[in-house]
Amino acid sequence: MFSPLALTQTLPFLPLAQGDIDYQVDRRTDPNLFDDLFADPATKVILVRDGLLAVPRGQGGFVDYEAAKMRLSTLPGAYMGVQLAAHPEAVAMFLGSYGGARSEHVVAIDITRIQGPRSPMLADSAANSADGAFDDGGSEEPLAHHSKTDLLVQAVDRFDWVDLRGFTPHASAREAGQATSAVSLSMWHNRQRFCPTCGAPVESVSGGWAQRCTSEADGNRMLFPRIEPAVITAIVDSQDRLLLQHNAAWRNPKLYSVCAGFVEAGENLEHAVRREAKEETGIDLGEVRYLGSQPWPFPASLMMAFKAQALSTDVTPDGEETKIARFVTRDEYMNELITGKLEAPGKATIARYMIEEWYGREL
Repeated sequence: MFSPLALTQTLPFLPLAQGDIDYQVDRRTDPNLFDDLFADPATKVILVRDGLLAVPRGQGGFVDYEAAKMRLSTLPGAYMGVQLAAHPEAVAMFLGSYGGARSEHVVAIDITRIQGPRSPMLADSAANSADGAFDDGGSEEPLAHHSKTDLLVQAVDRFDWVDLRGFTPHASAREAGQATSAVSLSMWHNRQRFCPTCGAPVESVSGGWAQRCTSEADGNRMLFPRIEPAVITAIVDSQDRLLLQHNAAWRNPKLYSVCAGFVEAGENLEHAVRREAKEETGIDLGEVRYLGSQPWPFPASLMMAFKAQALSTDVTPDGEETKIARFVTRDEYMNELITGKLEAPGKATIARYMIEEWYGREL
């Protein structure tokens, strides 16, 4: 019998997994790292705040438009040494560099913890270009009217702020990669402000990729981001129908996706795939194949995708986590999308690309 998994291949594109940056890990311990970077005109600075990314004024509304393009706002590195000295609560993170004829270094700065009064000049900021205020290529005239130590405070109002899920479908693969790293690190820094062992405050080190406990009595231990592994599985039956689920936690009653869950301590990925399917839908799985992986920093997951064949079609949702689960053909799926009976996962999600792999083309 022909297996519905026979022609399955790894996913060629995943929106949050396309970064081509060189992390330059060996530079992270350099005590002069940020001084050298900010002195280099090839350094680009991007901003993140509360898990949101800074984009040029006016681009925030592009999230709802299918074909609109977005880009990250940038600040000139020349001012950032002064900025960080004035705002020690900000966290700088060296994302890496690109080589080639047009080399570029990328630093992200998290300004979540910055508190300060708004500038009175920001009342009419909608008429000004954010890039005109901060980008190297724009006019620097607005800087003459502001203290340069206030740029990070002003940034809250000068830029639009969008989340990673809204930004990625409209961005280049390169900037999507930068944004994913920036959000991942900033979420970690803001969630872990104290040593989880002794409770002492922590400080950012290694170019923002690590923290150090400030307690000498406790050995100034080094701390690193912890990643939460999760599996997500497209389950098909012997007729190559796809199992769709609606989970109780989803506020959108029309959203249907595929089976997913966190990996338990001491569990391998394949066991997690089979366990989650059994727990949520009552389905036993046969053959399982790997599709790909994608970071999902909400707040710290790594999604590992699989495709699996169901050994039966006797679907029994658990009623707690999974409210509805049913198999659909390709025609049934498209008809329900067109009529609005169901909605597909967002364009930044690995689930959407898994469904497209099954369907055979973009949704």
